[in-house]
Amino acid sequence: MSLIKLNIKGISYSQTQNGAYALILSEEFGNRKLPIVIGAFEAQSIAIALEKEIMPPRPLTHDLFKTFAERYNIVVIQVIIHKLLDGVFYSSIICEREGIEEIIDARTSDAIALALRFNAPIFTYKNILEKAGINSDSEAKSEDFSKKEDLIIEDLLTRKESIPITPKEDYSSYTLKNLNKMLEEAVTNEEYEKAVSIRDEISKRQ
Repeated sequence: MSLIKLNIKGISYSQTQNGAYALILSEEFGNRKLPIVIGAFEAQSIAIALEKEIMPPRPLTHDLFKTFAERYNIVVIQVIIHKLLDGVFYSSIICEREGIEEIIDARTSDAIALALRFNAPIFTYKNILEKAGINSDSEAKSEDFSKKEDLIIEDLLTRKESIPITPKEDYSSYTLKNLNKMLEEAVTNEEYEKAVSIRDEISKRQ
């Protein structure tokens, strides 16, 4: 069965459910997107790896793993999302050490957080993309489709149980100067979820 390469499109979060995040992957030579529900910590770790400007004062767990792996000459070659069962994605990390390849089972969110740090490609199988992907063949640039896509992802996120409903903080009223100061303080205090939200607001204005 042939593999389909995926790229990271971004991270979406629920407008109503605090702590609910979806990692959005898109096929490299196509229009389908694959949303995967992930935890808050993993969302922060992936967002920080994507946001090169946010530098944690101490290494996160995935950064520590990368340092540990490099110390022992272990390289992550690729990540494969190989199974979808009852709404849960299963992934494998393909590693290599001194010419010997190893396959390690991992949560998809952890696997992708590591793939980012090793600049390793991410793949899945055609049947998984057909089953769980959002197809945007004819409407990719339409505003109606964009709203429909957002609703699909929001519905996916709100299926998570036992998540308290709390509003996310609105940073739109702050000046850029204040936002940059708040970003620096959030990173120093290791409040990475807050840091990513502030960075998103700063990016909107640039």
